[in-house]
Amino acid sequence: MKFVLKTTLFLSLINILFLVNSYGALPIRAAVLKCEYLSNPIGIDVAQPRLTWQLADSRQGAKQTAWQIIVGTDSLAVASGQGNAWQTGKVNSSANLITYAGKPLQPYTKYYWSVSLWDKDGKKIETSDIASFETGLMGIKNWKGFWISDNHDISTKPAAYFRKTFETGKKIKSARAYIAVAGLYELYINGKKIGNHRLDPMYTRFDRRNLYVSYDVTDNLQNGKNAIGVILGNGWYNFQSIGVWDFERAPWRNRPAFCLDLRVTYDDGSVETITSDESWKSFLGPITYNSIYTGEQYDARLEQSGWDTPNFDDKKWNGVSNRQAPSQNIVSQAMQPVRNVEQITCKSMRKINDTTYIFDIGRNISGVSQITLNGDSGTIVRLTHAERLYKNGYPDQSNVDYFLSIPTRKSDPFSTDIYTLNGKGEETFMPKFNYKGFQYVEVTSNKPINLTKESLVAYFMHSDVEPAGSIISSSELVNKLWAASNASYLSNLFGYPTDCPQREKNGWTGDAHIASETGLYNFDGITIYEKWMADHRDEQQPNGVLPSIVPTDGWGYEWGNGPDWTSTIAIIPWNVYLFYGDPKLLSDCYGNIQRYVDHINELYPTGLTTWGLGDWAPVKSKTPVELTSSAYYYVDVNILAKAAKILGKTDDCVKYSALAAKIKDAINAKYLNPKTAIYADGHQTEQSVPLCWGIVPDSLKAKAAAHLADSVATNNFHLDVGILGAKAILNALSENGQAQTAYRLASQATYPSWGWWIVNGATTLYENWNINAPRDLSLNHIMFGEIDAWMYKALGGIKPDESQPGFKNILLSPNFVVGLDHFEAIHNGPYGKLISAWKRVGKNVKYSVTVPANSTASIVFPVEGGKKVYLAGKMLDIAKLYKVDAGSYEFEIK
Repeated sequence: MKFVLKTTLFLSLINILFLVNSYGALPIRAAVLKCEYLSNPIGIDVAQPRLTWQLADSRQGAKQTAWQIIVGTDSLAVASGQGNAWQTGKVNSSANLITYAGKPLQPYTKYYWSVSLWDKDGKKIETSDIASFETGLMGIKNWKGFWISDNHDISTKPAAYFRKTFETGKKIKSARAYIAVAGLYELYINGKKIGNHRLDPMYTRFDRRNLYVSYDVTDNLQNGKNAIGVILGNGWYNFQSIGVWDFERAPWRNRPAFCLDLRVTYDDGSVETITSDESWKSFLGPITYNSIYTGEQYDARLEQSGWDTPNFDDKKWNGVSNRQAPSQNIVSQAMQPVRNVEQITCKSMRKINDTTYIFDIGRNISGVSQITLNGDSGTIVRLTHAERLYKNGYPDQSNVDYFLSIPTRKSDPFSTDIYTLNGKGEETFMPKFNYKGFQYVEVTSNKPINLTKESLVAYFMHSDVEPAGSIISSSELVNKLWAASNASYLSNLFGYPTDCPQREKNGWTGDAHIASETGLYNFDGITIYEKWMADHRDEQQPNGVLPSIVPTDGWGYEWGNGPDWTSTIAIIPWNVYLFYGDPKLLSDCYGNIQRYVDHINELYPTGLTTWGLGDWAPVKSKTPVELTSSAYYYVDVNILAKAAKILGKTDDCVKYSALAAKIKDAINAKYLNPKTAIYADGHQTEQSVPLCWGIVPDSLKAKAAAHLADSVATNNFHLDVGILGAKAILNALSENGQAQTAYRLASQATYPSWGWWIVNGATTLYENWNINAPRDLSLNHIMFGEIDAWMYKALGGIKPDESQPGFKNILLSPNFVVGLDHFEAIHNGPYGKLISAWKRVGKNVKYSVTVPANSTASIVFPVEGGKKVYLAGKMLDIAKLYKVDAGSYEFEIK
């Protein structure tokens, strides 16, 4: 799979860099400098941005003993150790996450910064390279432009094109474009598209928060006459399809609009801002219909060549009108954008006849197809996307299209683009304002066309988060499951985590918190989660209630929510804290978690709650909703108590610790048989959820886990869980002495199991254990994706330490399960690359560990059966825990 290759190449590059450093070719210094977790960003809005770095020092025991930060507006001064914004002096600390505390940052300003470090010996090492961040508008008051739209209403189908010309009479030093949009957009200057983002801006609750995007457009302007062009798409703002989630009735719905400031700084220091106002002109262009949900329709005969260039004749274009801003909260989109991340060539093409072709890209993805073709003017080409085919070879959408209103399917066909040729030679079409989930594309036309396998390519689209982990093992099934989980995770990351890329594209909360550890082990996704938690804060009602999908038009407050789903408000900030060591998101969401927990406490004072969906999509057994929802209620309260302690809220810590204990006791009083250690009827979900989430009394954990293992064995080592059980069961087993049973379950290849999907050709994870289910069978869902994170936790043994989060101290507890000959897990965390790898050598096991600089590790070895642990030929005197500093180690267990 190309995804696997791409990730492997990325990690190989990391390996090379570390090898080079180990031979001393690279200087020891601070590296990977980021502001707000972005490299040299522009458009930073926060008053006190976070600055992070890593210590590049491969020496054994490498650590940072002190730091000094210099921030200023003059790069040469910063390089010489002088900062006019912030100059900290030497601070004795190993921290590598620092919040800016200098002079107030000014809007539209580029700041340069560097960090100097002192090493393990107290010696000052070479200063880092200069990094930068640039502020954006830093407040709605600084916008100069008006929100404008054309003069059409929400029912108008064609997309609006806008243009404006202006002249620059002086030499340009720099130029920045800032654009906020209700809907989607593409920005053009002098005939060229600006940037490589897709589907900007990211989806928010439009009437409560809007995002703007910043661009450096210095090189796009020219002396003299210039032209700006904007195309607006509907996105989720003007939803024109009809579906069950009522987005066509959203309270914010309107014709798309935008606000733009193009700020030009000249060599003489003067500044000119070209803005959106009533001097712009508009036209209904060749995009005759666009829906984020279904597809895009484009009539190339309506194209106006050069519409975004200075000398285009726009006399026939129409005027625009000012519009009210959709909200009063317009903030910078400081996050990883959606991009066409990977181009995929077709695996095969089958010609049915001169007007029908079936393309297979070889794997399931989220994204778009791009077609290149020739034909007569007026030839209509339909591109129908599907995840599977009927037996006759034609696209089968029956697994995902049933929520679309049937009367609309003729004019608004599901997952289908329609392109009308202009007949002017070779034409290429790729939709601008849509994406789909698919593996197959049927191309049909009303006139004969000639296509080859190379005529169509696909683009895998998703939030372009950097890979942060990899897994390689001796099991092809394990490797494929890891790759399929990652592919599903990315396919459902579009500025917010979604459930599936074809049928819904909704931000289902339950799916997201279940998959959050998988995402954090594999990808640097903090910017996406921080944005999505802001969406949660926008959507929360005053009494604390959250909807089941976020963002939402109002749907989901009455169904699908409850602690088993909307625990996102607590679980995701907590997981981000564990993986990054950054308490900001916990702090930002603290009041929201508190309101949510207090509301449940008011409704259910006994400590037990029946509010929730329960163990969704089970195989056969049914688990009481009260058991699973109360367990997640306990998780939320427990996180709130821990957050209170971290944030110094002592009284709250005491209060919510007591509430957590009350909930735990209530669950155990009703559902636990203390003699047998069995919960309820002892089904897999019933037994695994209390074990996974720390509800089982310590004295009964081993017995409860043994019963769970017996239940799995009785079921012939097959699953009998829904998504809540799938999140819990592998961890419940492996964390309580039953790792071998967990591995047998995880590596099962017959129904029902994760492996059953892979055996049947899956390249992504499915929505249903039954691959022949008549509905609820998306072939690209992430809600069963915990198995990926479990590989890191149980087989690699990599876990963050709650007392030293962000992998400052790494907890390592690998399980050398029978059935694997070797296993390697890599995670590139806040301090750098950590590796946990093992392989069998005869009857012995060699275990290799790399701990990044400035961190430590605590290792628990599986030494059952009288086995001993050796390091460099010497037997270690260990009981349960062995602590190591930064460096590389190879242990032998024999």
